[in-house]
Amino acid sequence: MLAEEYFHFKQTLENKGILFSYCGQVSESLLAALGETLRRRMAQESTDVNTTRRVFSVFVELVQNVIRYGAEEEAEAAQEALHEGIVVVGHREERYFVVCANLVETREVPRLKERLERLNGMNRDELKLYYMEKLRNGPEDTSLGATVGLIEIMRRATLPVNFDFHDIGNGMTFFCIQVNI
Repeated sequence: MLAEEYFHFKQTLENKGILFSYCGQVSESLLAALGETLRRRMAQESTDVNTTRRVFSVFVELVQNVIRYGAEEEAEAAQEALHEGIVVVGHREERYFVVCANLVETREVPRLKERLERLNGMNRDELKLYYMEKLRNGPEDTSLGATVGLIEIMRRATLPVNFDFHDIGNGMTFFCIQVNI
C-alpha cells in the first residue's frame, strides 16, 4: 500500500513534467545543495547552457526569498534561517517552470501584489531601466537584499509571472509564484 501510494505520487509528478521538487525547511546551505542537484539534472537532460543559467537564477532568487522573507518563526537554536517552503522545477510544452510557495504575513500581501503586478506590466526595456534605477538608489529599508530579486526574476521569465495568495488565518497567507522560462 505504501509503495503503491508513493509510486502513484511519483507518476503524478512525472506526468506534470516535474524534474525536481522539495518541501520543507530551507537554508542557504540547503539552497547550495539543491542548486547543484538541479544543475546536474539539467546537464543530464542536455539542457542549453543559457536556459540552465536562467532556470538556476530564478530558482536561487525564489528560494532566497523564502529564506529571507518566510513568515514562520526561526528555530531558536538554528545558526541560520530555517523557513519552510516548496520549490518545484519542471519542463512542459517547450518551457521550464519554477514554482515556489511559502507563508508570508497577510499585511505584506497588498505591497507584494502591487509590486508583482507592476513588474508584470513592464516590457524588457522597462525592466532593465527599473533594475538600473534600483541599483543606483540602493536597497529599500525593508529589503534584506539589493531589492532587485523580483526584477531579476521578471527579466528571466519568458511569460508573465503567475502568482496567487491564499489567506490561511492568524495573519498568515500562503503565497505561490510560478515563473516560466
